[in-house]
Amino acid sequence: MSERGAEFFGKWITDNVMRGSVGADIISVAELTTKLFADAKAAGISEDEIEEEIGSAYEAILAAIKGPSDYESE
Repeated sequence: MSERGAEFFGKWITDNVMRGSVGADIISVAELTTKLFADAKAAGISEDEIEEEIGSAYEAILAAIKGPSDYESE
């Protein structure tokens, strides 16, 4: 079941973070995390189902906003 959560998260990130210009400040990441969980709930997907596959949703959203780091290219 966690695969469904990961798929939802990937599409959600594309639609809500990658297509817009979102700042990486604490408030916007917290707001996006709240929106993610509300949208997931509306789709019948629990917070646990998402986080069991991706880990912390907050950290995953922050990483998506920041983009790849220099460390990942090595």
